[in-house]
Amino acid sequence: MALETGELHPLFVAEASGIDLRRPLDPAQVQAIEQAMDEYAVLVFRDQTLSQAEQIRFAMSFGPLDLGLRKLPAGPAAVNHRLEFEALIDISNVAPDGGVAKRDSRKVFSNIANQLWHSDSSFQRPKAQYSMLSAVVLPSETEFADLRAAYDALPDDLKHEIATLETEHFALHSRFALGDTDYTEAQMAAIPPVRWPLAQVHPTSGRKLLFVGVHARAIIGYSLPEGRMLLSDLLEHATRREFVYRHEWRVGDLVMWDNRATIHRGRRYDLTERRELRRSTTEDLLPVRMAAA
Repeated sequence: MALETGELHPLFVAEASGIDLRRPLDPAQVQAIEQAMDEYAVLVFRDQTLSQAEQIRFAMSFGPLDLGLRKLPAGPAAVNHRLEFEALIDISNVAPDGGVAKRDSRKVFSNIANQLWHSDSSFQRPKAQYSMLSAVVLPSETEFADLRAAYDALPDDLKHEIATLETEHFALHSRFALGDTDYTEAQMAAIPPVRWPLAQVHPTSGRKLLFVGVHARAIIGYSLPEGRMLLSDLLEHATRREFVYRHEWRVGDLVMWDNRATIHRGRRYDLTERRELRRSTTEDLLPVRMAAA
């Protein structure tokens, strides 16, 4: 069957149907999904209850898989991994014994960090391309913001100012801000800071975008306080209500988003309630261009 889409937000996001994600995709289906992602940046597939193997196969249709913070040696995302595949990221508050993790556990710390606006793996090179999140048990919601619309709405003088600026992204910047500082020198060195243009051109759609998020900790060439204040202002701008879609999860949803065009955050929920989602993510192997290029 052919992919069909229906808009869920005036600026981005569509509900996608017509393809059974449990079955291998043919080249035409992969191309159709990629084209829809260029247009909408977020696709919501309903009633797609995937096994772990099916989710991995679907993700691999779009490129090599990213491990994110699971690359950290003996890090909290690497130990006690309870899923079948290393490249599946466990977005849950489920402890290794199958119960609900204690609210002061490292796993819960990680979930709380996910409640900050971010782009997956912007702290590494290559950064993430697509993320695919499959809902198993879910007491919370997720918000997405369109970085393309945010760029379009910037005043011209600010577009000019940021056109050639670079930002430094660091994996543990958000964790430190939340008081999660128990990392070794080896862990911090495993994913060193990387630099990305603040204003970019999306590699396949050609649209300009504002690449901000909580992993960005400095602007190259600006003093630390000046850079952080500008990043804070730009993140506030990018997450204005008119640029944001709030997804209310259903069991069986698979939401796919473009980390190059959006940022997202989980919303606060009762930590005593079981929450379980599985994320697969692909690497972005295309070159990154400044908006001024």
